Amino acid sequence: MMKNSFTVLVVFVFCLLADINAHAQNGTKQFKFDDFFKDNTFYSPGVRGFRSMKDGVNYVVAEGRGTKLVVHSYETGEAVNTLLDLAVFKTDKFKNFSDYSFNSDETKVLLLTDREAIYRRSFTANYFVFDLMKQTLTPVSENGKQQLATFSPDGSMIAFVRLNNLYYTDLATGKETQVTSDGKFNYIINGVPDWVYEEEFEFNKAFEWSPDGQYLAWVRFDESKVPQFSMTMFQGQEPSLDENKLYPGVSTFKYPKAGDPNSVVSVHTFNISSGQKQIMDIGTETDIYIPRIRFTQDPNKLAIFRLNRLQNNFEILIAAPATGKVQLLLTETNKYYLDESYFDDIRFLEDKTHFTMVSERDGYSHIYLYDMQGKMVSQVTKENFDITDLNGCDVKNNLIYYTSAEPTPYQREVYCIKWDGSGKKKLSVNTGANTARFSEGFKYYTITSSNAHTPSSTVLYNTKGKPVRVLDESKPLVEKLKEYKFGYREFFDFTTSENIKLNGWMLKPANFDPSVKYPVFMTQYSGPNSQSALDAWDLGWEDYLAQLGYIVVCVDGRGTGGRGEAFRKMTYLQLGKYETIDQVETARYMGTLPYVDASRIGIWGWSFGGYISSSCMVKGDGIFKTGIAVAPVTNWRYYDNIYTERFMRTPQENPDGYDQNSPLNFAEGFKGNFLICHGTADDNVHVQNTLEFTERLVQANKQFEMQLYTNRNHGIYGGNTTYHLYTRMTEFILEKL
Repeated sequence: MMKNSFTVLVVFVFCLLADINAHAQNGTKQFKFDDFFKDNTFYSPGVRGFRSMKDGVNYVVAEGRGTKLVVHSYETGEAVNTLLDLAVFKTDKFKNFSDYSFNSDETKVLLLTDREAIYRRSFTANYFVFDLMKQTLTPVSENGKQQLATFSPDGSMIAFVRLNNLYYTDLATGKETQVTSDGKFNYIINGVPDWVYEEEFEFNKAFEWSPDGQYLAWVRFDESKVPQFSMTMFQGQEPSLDENKLYPGVSTFKYPKAGDPNSVVSVHTFNISSGQKQIMDIGTETDIYIPRIRFTQDPNKLAIFRLNRLQNNFEILIAAPATGKVQLLLTETNKYYLDESYFDDIRFLEDKTHFTMVSERDGYSHIYLYDMQGKMVSQVTKENFDITDLNGCDVKNNLIYYTSAEPTPYQREVYCIKWDGSGKKKLSVNTGANTARFSEGFKYYTITSSNAHTPSSTVLYNTKGKPVRVLDESKPLVEKLKEYKFGYREFFDFTTSENIKLNGWMLKPANFDPSVKYPVFMTQYSGPNSQSALDAWDLGWEDYLAQLGYIVVCVDGRGTGGRGEAFRKMTYLQLGKYETIDQVETARYMGTLPYVDASRIGIWGWSFGGYISSSCMVKGDGIFKTGIAVAPVTNWRYYDNIYTERFMRTPQENPDGYDQNSPLNFAEGFKGNFLICHGTADDNVHVQNTLEFTERLVQANKQFEMQLYTNRNHGIYGGNTTYHLYTRMTEFILEKL
């Protein structure tokens, strides 16, 4: 264990790098398909599941497959206390828990059991409160599963949602109080977002406790006018839906497609003491979004985030929970759109006089500090790079911690900076991709690092930036990899015919011979603000394909992240156009290399990546011999309105943008071998996209292959499904490329 020396840590990192690099020459074994899709041969767990305690010097880990909560010291890693051990505290209510949370003074812990998924982020569960002082276990409710059970600030109550209504339980008396009663499936939702909010604003909780525990605030969604979408559900297997054995069932839910009506939203409060309800005055315009509500540090100030339908005008409103009166705190506009990922970077700080936000107003995403009157105090970060994570705000020392795409878009570094923008200090040591986690009070932090040549390692540092100990160094994986011979991702860039520099990586076979001409298989996602060309450790299907004799290439085209707003948003109103052009340009560039067989270039992608691979097959003029699309969008008119309109506006406003970038409308230009795959119960990108596209190909007399997966959602997993999918794709590549 290395505890004190910064030099020792650097030596450790470079020894690890040299060690892992050495195996490329010394190893002889080859990858097997099952290594990646059945046996988890190269799985490395890393450091997971630990949470800082309030004292900032200890952390909690769930151990024993969710049967124990053990407290460890940051300094030594030693276990110092066991809070709960189900082997000792025997209960017949459940065997283990899948998640947990503490009340504010850490005398009670809320345990989550029997989790049952609804959509991507939402789920129901049974919750239990374990009182650490009394050693008692109490169910939050015995009237049915709950959603999002949450302690009040003093830990005396727990709020939750059940069947679209908001409730709270008084833990002292066990009394359950129903706050709302109008909740109804596919009609009214209280306290949790509807499908499209959950998916595209990336959250699943729409209620908040006030800091003093006197108020519950929530968003009410009236989705009565939102169109419904229905999916046919078959019997299937794993799980088997036996009720659909002879006559398939139907799953129907509200899904607003581009241009269609959204839920009408309103914000409400409930006074715990008086039982008084109050609606907040958020204005008369109903065609808006409320992507977050959040109490400030002042219990009498509820922040409401209001966003217009075009998503280019954002406001923070401050509401009085008792009266509903509202004042405007801040307005942010953008000539394109405002990125939804910045909502959670708006943080009302413990000093009660400041809040942070991230904005692209100077052309890059940067951190800004404001006072509670809405006046900007400082632009904290500057220069030509993007902030990718706001990691924390140390109010006591006026410091902000963040991760950014500097010095190059390929990499991620962790920094500390003063509130006024001075004293910038790099905390990450290793080159590549770095992420950070901080303890309460910022007394300790961990940095997890990897790069294209080195599996991840996690090191614990103290507040002075000195390494305390190594938490994980992927030793079992490093030792295992010494047995194998394989190549590494090599980073490169090239300039297109439109004078655009694009970044990417290339993975060559381990026995690469520059005198041989190799087939190329391109992988990409290409979605807005995504990034696939990162200097981070990754070992998977692409490495297996390289072993089979393919050069695998990944290039981030226009619209992707890490390169500033102009590059990121230049696809506005023409989603798919420039992304397709840039993948075609990549194929042309690869075809000029002396070791590439230009007649054998393929491309694949999933979701947005499947959309681009489909577009490349109809617009690439035959440059791609083979393409694979998994769960692709094929017409933005079929996709949800929050995501689609953010980049395209509505079909009524921008019909040409939709039609000129839909593969459906260019089926006549299709050339090459094509495999398209989809889950029949994909609630996100509906199988409609695949079936309508393939019908166009049929009518254009274009041959293709199709693979459907019964009852599978957008992730296409469960039982043997993932194994089957990748087997199918691998065999298709071997046969057609």
